[in-house]
Amino acid sequence: MSTLPDPTDALSAVPAASARRAVPVTGRLRFFYGPMDCGKSTLALQIDHNHARQGRRGVLLVRHDRSGLPQISSRIGITRGAVEVDERDDLRELVRARWALGQHVDYLIVDEAQFLSAEQVEQLAELADDVHLDIYCFGIATDFRSELFPGSRRLFELADDLQAVQVEVLCWCGLPGRFNARVVAGRVVRAGDTVLVADTSAASTVRGQSDTGETITEGAEDAETAPATVRYQVLCRKHYRLGDLGPVVAREGQLSLT
Repeated sequence: MSTLPDPTDALSAVPAASARRAVPVTGRLRFFYGPMDCGKSTLALQIDHNHARQGRRGVLLVRHDRSGLPQISSRIGITRGAVEVDERDDLRELVRARWALGQHVDYLIVDEAQFLSAEQVEQLAELADDVHLDIYCFGIATDFRSELFPGSRRLFELADDLQAVQVEVLCWCGLPGRFNARVVAGRVVRAGDTVLVADTSAASTVRGQSDTGETITEGAEDAETAPATVRYQVLCRKHYRLGDLGPVVAREGQLSLT
């Protein structure tokens, strides 16, 4: 009887090179990316559902979910509890803690992966390579300045599979939207904290953290000024460059004469 450990068992020690050649290496790091509203969180929850139905055991991770809660939430109303990750967490230790409790781990689902540090992405790659976990990351590629998030950049460099989410998001003009414009008090802004969590609704309560870890607010109310509303709007490249949020839409019930 063979005494070699099963390299597909996440609770086993890392197998020797000779044992690893006996079975296919299955751990892969995948990155699903796209603009806001394209259905990344919905897809993350669907993949988790499909794996769980087959008896596989996964861990859901999230960083700055739009709800402000430790969960993955989809805009179509589906939610699932998740482990909130911050910049100090070692994702390898998180998995090892599950092993210490006797829990099997087959895969990780990571939502809002753009907010991970480059080092944390490297930790995910290590988990895929060394203990053969399947890792599914979901996130936005570029920030409101049209620059790659550090986490997304490292995922583009390291992931085995890169997949643009195929649900098309349209700019107000009808062209495909790729750029997440930050809109403050009705105007596109191009400077400010990278991590500022708001939604795509007409007005949002803003929350988030600066790069130094401080809680940040934008448009805070004082004695003389009302708070500025902050939201995000997906635009095509042309209208992102121009800061053009589209024509003013007539109010409900009011007919436009033009």
